[in-house]
Amino acid sequence: MELLAERLIRDIPDFPKEGIVFKDITPVLQHPDAFREIVAHMLAYAREQEADAIVGIESRGFMFGAPVALELSVPFVPIRKLGKLPGETIHVEYALEYGTNTVEMHKDSFSRGDRVVVVDDLLATGGTAAAAADLIERGGGVVAGMVFMVELSFLEGRNALAEYDVVSLIEY
Repeated sequence: MELLAERLIRDIPDFPKEGIVFKDITPVLQHPDAFREIVAHMLAYAREQEADAIVGIESRGFMFGAPVALELSVPFVPIRKLGKLPGETIHVEYALEYGTNTVEMHKDSFSRGDRVVVVDDLLATGGTAAAAADLIERGGGVVAGMVFMVELSFLEGRNALAEYDVVSLIEY
């Protein structure tokens, strides 16, 4: 199934550094029908997983996760970079290809046993999504699944998420 959004994603060569071809989703966000299409597919997935909460990963995961949570009438839980959340948090440091990063979540984001669906724009190496899963589980939730708009399958990010149900809408 080809999505309208797939035709709108544009390649930006040498961004953010030479040799990288960045998949720019901005045109999808600027096209209401394409944006709605992506959210509808993510919503259907989250509904199938019987989500009690939706996690969005900073920052583009917020754009997709918030409307999914709103439509399902379940909490939206942001996972943010270290130092951006005001309450008591739990955090995890994870490896990147060029160093490390740390993400955090409020400690009281959901109830023990809640089924949580992770929503994000991109699955690349899987490190950030695996860190999100770690936070969810440490926070008492159950990772019911993960849904991504785009997957860069040549980076084999699914390998880092092998124990979870993972769906991507567009694969490169």
